[in-house]
Amino acid sequence: MAQNVAIIDYGSGNLRSVEKALERAAREAGVAAKIYVTDDAALIRGADRVILPGVGAFRACMDGLRARPGVLEALEHVVLVEGRPFLGICVGMQLLADCGREFGGHDGLGWIAGEVVPLTHDDPAFRVPHMGWNEVSLRKPHPLFESIEEEAFYFAHSFHFAPENDAHLIAVCHHGARLAAAVGRDNIFGVQFHPEKSQKAGIALLKNFLQWTPA
Repeated sequence: MAQNVAIIDYGSGNLRSVEKALERAAREAGVAAKIYVTDDAALIRGADRVILPGVGAFRACMDGLRARPGVLEALEHVVLVEGRPFLGICVGMQLLADCGREFGGHDGLGWIAGEVVPLTHDDPAFRVPHMGWNEVSLRKPHPLFESIEEEAFYFAHSFHFAPENDAHLIAVCHHGARLAAAVGRDNIFGVQFHPEKSQKAGIALLKNFLQWTPA
């Protein structure tokens, strides 16, 4: 029986490329999956797995989520109550934080303690935004990085997630300083990079997500 995979549409871009990458990952992994882009709360509640992509500003993305009737409540039910696998991508990962510090302070989902802060450093060799390929190093094993070690992924961001607890830090990259490349706890996982733009390594991570059964 095919699993239902919901990609949340809340007005942020890049949805079609995420959908196409997931379809490819499902084919390569031999996973039967019905993948759909939706802002329908009922469809989200019926999803077996949920992906929250995102590009743009933290506040605008949170406002977009809140503006879709029932979507935030459906997400909280599926992820926090039912414990189904969740993947946040780029700003979708940043929204997991308690707050974002872009143009003031703005509440996030609060699912992983921490805040989203600007990229700052004094070395002109490391430009902001952090854009392009960068190697990702695991801090601890995780099923989504199964068979993926020291691979490069594609990044595009000017703010980064600073987790409060190092136990939630799964992988890092370096761009003037150590940055969180992946965070997670329980059934919740987020990546700062774009797996849908990261070619073979990105597809491998999405294949792992489609087959992940959180403990």
